Amino acid sequence: MTYERFDDIYQRAAQRHGGEQALEQKLSNPLSSAQLSKLSDDRWLAAFSQKVFQSGISWQVVRNKWPNFEDVFFKFDIEKMLLIHDEMWEEKAKDPRIIRHFGKVMTIRDNAMMIHDCQRQHGSFSQFVANWPSDQIVELWKYLKKHGARLGGNTGPYTLRSMGKDTFLLTKDVEGYLRHHHIVTTGKDTQAALQAAQQAFNHWHQESARSYTEISQCIALSIN
Repeated sequence: MTYERFDDIYQRAAQRHGGEQALEQKLSNPLSSAQLSKLSDDRWLAAFSQKVFQSGISWQVVRNKWPNFEDVFFKFDIEKMLLIHDEMWEEKAKDPRIIRHFGKVMTIRDNAMMIHDCQRQHGSFSQFVANWPSDQIVELWKYLKKHGARLGGNTGPYTLRSMGKDTFLLTKDVEGYLRHHHIVTTGKDTQAALQAAQQAFNHWHQESARSYTEISQCIALSIN
């Protein structure tokens, strides 16, 4: 497979967004592994939950109600989530202060269990994510989809990005680029597509020494 040079991608993005200085201001940097490992696990549960609720609902509506979610679900404390009995979950799902969706509310319990399992094996979920190599990031996506609740598709990857983990995203723009250049030729969520995307981003990462986050953003900004 022959990939377009990252510098060509970067220069095209710069031309379309006011030059290199303006482009650099649009790019975000991931956290270091040390910084990631210090995040408290309740923040991961909160982030997963927020992304789950934002799926199919106005993001602004969810953001406006989010302080209420923090109150109703005890700041997403993992141990407290595991102690809530079924009847109380049902009551919380009916609370008018939050978005009342029983199925999505129950993902909070299920994802708290996933995080708790990682805590037992790795010390903390943050440590688990921090130690996961970005050159195999699609495997972490698959882990979240398999072991978490409603974390497939872009939900898991978007949450990782929002929390500072270095990951590319298969947004419509990025997917479109990969298809245009015949890097991805199958369904987006197939094993073949994920591995092809990973290999391409590994190549650009080695070529440019840029983070996967920056590369992904540059690709999205380099196309119409």
